[in-house]
Amino acid sequence: MKAKEKRTLREFDLRRRKPGAKSYCIWDAKTPGLVLRVRPSGRATLAFVFNRSGRTRWFTIGDGVLLSDARRIAAKLRLAVVEGRDPAAERKDRSDAPTFAELAERYVNEDAKRRNRSWRQAAALVSAHLLPKWGRMNAKDVTRAHVRKVIGAIASPSVANAVRVSASAIFSFGVKVEVLAVNPVRGVERNPTQSRSRTLSDSEVALFWPHLSPPLKVLLLVGQRPGEVVAMHRTHIKDGWWTLPGAPDRALGWPGVKNGRDHRVWIPRAAREIIDTMDKQGRVFARAKLDAEMRKICKRLGVTEKVTPHDLRRSHGSTITRLGFGRDAMNRIQNHIEGGVTDTYDRYAYEVENKRVMEAVAEHIVALAEGRSAAGAEVVLFPSKV
Repeated sequence: MKAKEKRTLREFDLRRRKPGAKSYCIWDAKTPGLVLRVRPSGRATLAFVFNRSGRTRWFTIGDGVLLSDARRIAAKLRLAVVEGRDPAAERKDRSDAPTFAELAERYVNEDAKRRNRSWRQAAALVSAHLLPKWGRMNAKDVTRAHVRKVIGAIASPSVANAVRVSASAIFSFGVKVEVLAVNPVRGVERNPTQSRSRTLSDSEVALFWPHLSPPLKVLLLVGQRPGEVVAMHRTHIKDGWWTLPGAPDRALGWPGVKNGRDHRVWIPRAAREIIDTMDKQGRVFARAKLDAEMRKICKRLGVTEKVTPHDLRRSHGSTITRLGFGRDAMNRIQNHIEGGVTDTYDRYAYEVENKRVMEAVAEHIVALAEGRSAAGAEVVLFPSKV
């Protein structure tokens, strides 16, 4: 190289530089550490040069950068060096780390598909709300401030909470596989939400029933989770009983049960009549988006207080207790885990009682749907212990 040349750089120097037989540098007299390096090819690159532990370190700023911007960058880098940091090493760490989009994809393929039955819904939320903002960012550069900004921009508190959970799962995975040091979602509070308690009134059962699709009618009659009902498979139905395996089965398109525990429920006559009109092999119902169906039905009927598929399940459960069968029967039939010693050791299946409950509830719902008096169905016809 030539002897050290130092003068106040100008934009002119960046655009029109005379190449030499060897690379040479022009040091900026205005900004300490800023240098223009000109190679024999004529390519000129701005860089910041500093000393770290007795070694000269180069931080390339790039070509095509305005001189004013390069001076601001060099000033920030100089401050980082004064603070004891090594900007060149930090840049290498960031280049080795994945972008947020890459980390999210790795999380789905290596973790979510195996552990999270709702990974598709979570991936859709990430695609809609996070990738447009953070997709190209280095995952290490996403801060708590970034998280608060994205979550705060989502109007729906429940959607914002779901996005927060999805983001946290991705960053926690990054910490687990040691590409991240921290999860920036930690410390970002959930939005307060009210637990839904929506159920169908008697008149609403009659109003909605003619508009419900077969899977929605069966959902209301058997009270299981929407995702389980829409994935109902003939293989799992025998002698009027529907067995819901706790584990997912990809070959059958079965998502598994939320609590991971095998479950068995009686299909009442009214539901069997609907099921018998469906496909005789494989999945009972064609793949359907029940949430979208319910939104369309509510709009068609002019119902302002929306009803969701899960509200149909809740209506079934409330009908069990309304008819006097008790909360234990509701939890048993809807596969809620009670916990404790009793739940662990009481293996009595309650088949006779469950069958009676399911038929009574279905008869009550159908009576309301058809505009008949449901008073008879409200009479408690069961032993004192159910």
